[in-house]
Amino acid sequence: MKSTMNWKSKRAESALKVVASRNLTIFLCIGFFCAGMLLTDRMWTVPEAKSISRTTQVDDQKPKDVKSESKDILGEVSRKDHAIQTLDKTISNLEMELAAARALQDSIMSGSPITQDLNIPELTKKRKYLMVIGINTAFSSRKRRDSVRATWMPQGDKLKKLEEEKGIVIRFVIGHSATSGGILDRAIEAEEKMHGDFLRLEHVEGYLELSAKTKSYFTTAIALWDADFYVKVDDDVHVNIGALAATLARHRSTPRVYIGCMKSGPVLAQKGVRYHEPEHWKFGEDGNRYFRHATGQLYAISKDLATYISINRHILHKYANEDVTLGSWFIGLDVEHIDDRKLCCGTPPDCELKAQAGNICVASFDWSCSGICKSVERIKEVHSRCGEGENALWSAIF
Repeated sequence: MKSTMNWKSKRAESALKVVASRNLTIFLCIGFFCAGMLLTDRMWTVPEAKSISRTTQVDDQKPKDVKSESKDILGEVSRKDHAIQTLDKTISNLEMELAAARALQDSIMSGSPITQDLNIPELTKKRKYLMVIGINTAFSSRKRRDSVRATWMPQGDKLKKLEEEKGIVIRFVIGHSATSGGILDRAIEAEEKMHGDFLRLEHVEGYLELSAKTKSYFTTAIALWDADFYVKVDDDVHVNIGALAATLARHRSTPRVYIGCMKSGPVLAQKGVRYHEPEHWKFGEDGNRYFRHATGQLYAISKDLATYISINRHILHKYANEDVTLGSWFIGLDVEHIDDRKLCCGTPPDCELKAQAGNICVASFDWSCSGICKSVERIKEVHSRCGEGENALWSAIF
């Protein structure tokens, strides 16, 4: 009986402890809740007071602060826009260089080097050049080449000095004859030993193959020389190298630039006429005109565009006319077309009058002949009357 009472007593004490514990817990919860509400109310109240004070200040100084904030916003937008453009250019350059490296690696791994004289040690020793000038020539044009050598193209040690000091490479560009190793090829090889100013292409020469030759030239040139610009010029055109270099140097900051005398001639559908376009139907109805493109006597493209041609050389379409073909390759690209009429001056008196006025022409030729008419006989006269002078080239800083 006593033990039963003791057990009941202990149970009652235990129940009281549980109740007390629950009451204490509830009391503590209520206390913490109230304290939290008090603290939260204080934290909300302080910023609101500051906000009211700040709003009052803004109202008092509104005209001044709005102008200041507008300037800050415009400045920030300008800085961000500049940063985005710089980043875009950097990414573009890296993508093009990576693609070029992959294309070159694929060419070497497949056992098909871009040019006969190309080898891996040369690729690892590249220096940076301003421009590579490729003078388009033919097997039958020996006299034209000699007339160019005698006028605007430096020879011997001066040609090497031009590369080393000015970063300008000049080469006559020619492929091979249909009969490999024949008399035509041997004649070029002998001329090369004498002057050392040829760039030989893996290309079979032919008038109807000028578009393919242009593609081969840019592909080979960019593999051999790392330059800002790649220039193509015909061997019956007079060029002032210093004026050309100065013109191109102004566009160094533009990643994809296509420079020349832009034109848009008619698409000639009639067979048998000069510059006939067999694929005239691609350009719409009869009488339509071509898209804007540089005339073929002289034009220049930036490194990114030459790289693009090299990478995509196997799928780029060729039209009958070389200048149209080049222009078509850039139609769907983000390219800046620059129409510079200094690159297509007429022969004297046109270029002479411009030279006397201090506006030296980059290139001179006759439109009626698509080059200097009778260039072998007349290029010396053009050079003497329209040339920039030898000192202009060597004293210029690009």
